[in-house]
Amino acid sequence: MISWRKHYKKTLIAIGLLLSTSASFYGQDGDPKNGEKLFKANCTACHALDKQVIGPPLKGVVERVKTEGGVDKDWLHKWIKDNKALRASGDKYANEIFEKYNKTEMQVFPNLSDKDIDDILAFTTNPPAPEPEKTAETTPAGDTAAAAPADKTTTNIVIISLLAIAGLLVWILVKLRQLVKLGQSEDLAGLNESRVRSFKEMYEKFHYIGKAALAILAILAAYGVWNWLMWIGVYKGYKPEQPIYFSHKIHAGENKIDCQLCHSSAKYGKVSEIPSMNVCMNCHRTISEYNGKYLEPGKDKAFYDGEIQKIYAATGWDPAKQQYTGKTQPVEWTRIHNMPDFVYFNHSQHVVAGEQAIINSFNKKNPNNKIDVVCKACHGKIDTMNVVQMANDFTMGWCIECHRTTEVDMNNGYNKEYFKNLHDKLKKQYPQDGGKITVDAIGGLECGKCHY
Repeated sequence: MISWRKHYKKTLIAIGLLLSTSASFYGQDGDPKNGEKLFKANCTACHALDKQVIGPPLKGVVERVKTEGGVDKDWLHKWIKDNKALRASGDKYANEIFEKYNKTEMQVFPNLSDKDIDDILAFTTNPPAPEPEKTAETTPAGDTAAAAPADKTTTNIVIISLLAIAGLLVWILVKLRQLVKLGQSEDLAGLNESRVRSFKEMYEKFHYIGKAALAILAILAAYGVWNWLMWIGVYKGYKPEQPIYFSHKIHAGENKIDCQLCHSSAKYGKVSEIPSMNVCMNCHRTISEYNGKYLEPGKDKAFYDGEIQKIYAATGWDPAKQQYTGKTQPVEWTRIHNMPDFVYFNHSQHVVAGEQAIINSFNKKNPNNKIDVVCKACHGKIDTMNVVQMANDFTMGWCIECHRTTEVDMNNGYNKEYFKNLHDKLKKQYPQDGGKITVDAIGGLECGKCHY
């Protein structure tokens, strides 16, 4: 009996040790929440939990490597820290994985500690449940009670308005009935004698008033035509639909992507070109679905995922095989900003030479709506736009006004040396401005600067 109890006790201890070892092996000795942060910072460029990107899916990777290669968590530590060295050592399973995934060399992570790797593996074994996403249409529960009285008040206002309109209609009917009776009486006979019976009589009686009215109408008509002519080609607020939906608010606003990462020629070229689809694929080769928290009203995650698939169709990318098929579909973008052929405008001149001067001038004129990058001075706050629109008039007068009010940065080394004599001359010529030099003073209003 005593020996059986001892045997039973030893069995329980063995089972406990086995369970603790198993839990440790499968990544449960790490912190999944911290592992999620590390995973997003280091792994998401090439891996996802539930699908292949550049590398294999990592959900349950600890168990998978044990089943496939007969290796343990220590092997994963070596692979993550320096897979190249592990392959060079002749490790069979490491070289099999390298061959299986098109000999794509994984980045090494010597900066990750053993605890960091344990946390990442804990996350891949048991990822925490995702937090519910907030949409722009989400209404706090507490607002429901407040909305009910507001709806009741609105209903009361509508009812009162309808009753007032009904009363007004009754009053009009009564007055019309009185007029009909008046027309049937003898009191109207005297009025009929003095009534104007023809346009000629009316003109003779009121010709001075008529001529004045015609003159006013002619002036207003001329002004209307002139104003209409002056606004031909001005499309402020124009925001056409594009073949692929692209939200600048998500890319430039939520994700803080620099404008010039996509519009690279805006800084060093005359024209800020539309980025090629290959530029999109620099990121979207590994980002095949939208997992951001921001959702535009009326759009859901499935909508954004569908637009990413359009990028793949345009570039001929097969996300399952992680390779290009060679079958591409050109995208016909609708251009928004388009200068006339007779206008010369150089982006680099404004973005490089005039960057700080334009930002300072804009912020001085708009203290409550300041900008941090020069692009926004002309294109508006792009990082808040879901659909890009033309934010300004882009007329000749608009450009001239900017040249007249934007002060040239004379602390710039080039300007300070090149315009040295001009600077001294303008100080004497415009003493009331303290010698400030605006763009118009250095030729910004010369016709040949902007027109061929």
